Amino acid sequence: MVWGSILGWKARSRGASTLLILLKPDATEPVCAEVVQALRALGLSVEEVPLPGRRAWHVVDGPSVPRESLLRIPGIDRVVPLEDVAAPLVHGTLADGPRTISVGNARFGGGHVSVIAGPCTVEGREDMLDTAKLVAAAGAAVLRGGVFKVRTSPHSYQGGGVDALGLLAEAAQETGLPFFTELNDPRQVALVGDTLDGVQIGARHMQNFPLLQEVAQLGKPVLLKRHMAAEVDEWLLAAEYLLDAGNDRVILCERGLKSTGRHVRYMLDLGVIPYLKRRIGLPIVVDPSHAAGHHELVPDLARAAVAAGADGLIVEVHPRPQTTRCDALQALPPDAFATLMADVRQLAAMGGRTVSCSVRAVRAATSSPSAGSSDLNRSVGA
Repeated sequence: MVWGSILGWKARSRGASTLLILLKPDATEPVCAEVVQALRALGLSVEEVPLPGRRAWHVVDGPSVPRESLLRIPGIDRVVPLEDVAAPLVHGTLADGPRTISVGNARFGGGHVSVIAGPCTVEGREDMLDTAKLVAAAGAAVLRGGVFKVRTSPHSYQGGGVDALGLLAEAAQETGLPFFTELNDPRQVALVGDTLDGVQIGARHMQNFPLLQEVAQLGKPVLLKRHMAAEVDEWLLAAEYLLDAGNDRVILCERGLKSTGRHVRYMLDLGVIPYLKRRIGLPIVVDPSHAAGHHELVPDLARAAVAAGADGLIVEVHPRPQTTRCDALQALPPDAFATLMADVRQLAAMGGRTVSCSVRAVRAATSSPSAGSSDLNRSVGA
């Protein structure tokens, strides 16, 4: 039986409880036996559910016991009401452990951290090339740039379209970086999908299900941003659309939630990183730029995200932010980005992780006489 068929167990429940009890992945046989004994001592009748890579029991009869009480039993990891098991494919990604998703030389997840960097929008050839060269030299592994922009106001700049995409592709080729750009209309997939290395789904299109299904058919990595008002389950169900359409190369992106506070643009939910790490196997990256709304706050939020276990960052960088037509205040200048990359490498190394970077950055570091082998091991992902 696989995770997706767990829903069938709900109909077999004879009591008031419809709970699935998941043990910790490293639970030994003695621990399993102790858990079953503790459940029976509470008057619960349970049946084991043969999940791949995980021991679990389904409560089939007995009194109503608070989930919080069950979670205090040593060895129990989660207590899930079966009606909450709504994204079986996403939850099933944990069975084989954390996934690693590759985009060119970049690695997300499985002990690898990668940084995506570039301008909010692609507005000119010179700016795009300069930004790409600067972020590649600093150690970014993926280039970003918006060409189809979704803006709150119809009067705001909407991006340069296909012409801008050509400039982004040129900058990517010049630097050897793979690149992501955002798509917001299913018709764009057939128009430009073959050109991209990866697709970004912006927060406002997280639940654009026709777009998700169309993008999934490309078979390319998809960076799925969380809507600014979405609950975690809604976010995972959006990812479920991608997996259900046959694309399991999904990277989740936390970018902040709406709040009444004015000190930041959005409230960054860093707690969602360790929360999801215990429940799914998909990589999770963080966008500190949109959350902060101000370039002076971006590095601190980025460092906190990596320390919390994020598998990567997506950061807005621009050498001349005063000239850009979109999100100028939150764009990092190149020197600040270079400093941030050094911090990211140190933080990742503290957790035994490696930071991917561009092929050319690897060559530059290797040829530099001042680059020690220990520094290279920290900064270059496998």
